[in-house]
Amino acid sequence: MTNNNDLIDLYSKRILALAADIEHTKRLDNPQSTVKKRSPMCGSMVTVDICLNENKVVDYGHEVKACALGQAAASVISKSIIGSDVDQILTAREELIDMLTKNGSSPNKPFEELEVLQPAKDFKNRHSSILLTFDAIADAIDEINKPEPIKTS
Repeated sequence: MTNNNDLIDLYSKRILALAADIEHTKRLDNPQSTVKKRSPMCGSMVTVDICLNENKVVDYGHEVKACALGQAAASVISKSIIGSDVDQILTAREELIDMLTKNGSSPNKPFEELEVLQPAKDFKNRHSSILLTFDAIADAIDEINKPEPIKTS
């Protein structure tokens, strides 16, 4: 059981500053994929628009309605996603999951600033909000990379 001081420490000034500074908040007019995700645990929601070219993110926009932890994660991701390749993004997502659930190290560049969320590992009910943006991005990447169905006449 955690106490109120643990929660206060969790919402550090650094997390709150990140939550207040989210980039790419304008939705895209013509995304290759749009994915909307909602965390059933807390009601946080994100909508992600993404465009890829040669497996790299070339355009990105999102709408984030989440707690400060979800906003902080979205902020770090938004600052680093353009120019990142799909493998970097999916690896960072797995590293974040490991950091939160298995005491793993923080994600590597360009998403290393997600280490600020390490204190949330003890708050399992916050994990889904923290992972929400990465989960939406992963679904969007899957949608873009899904093979076209074979057309028969």
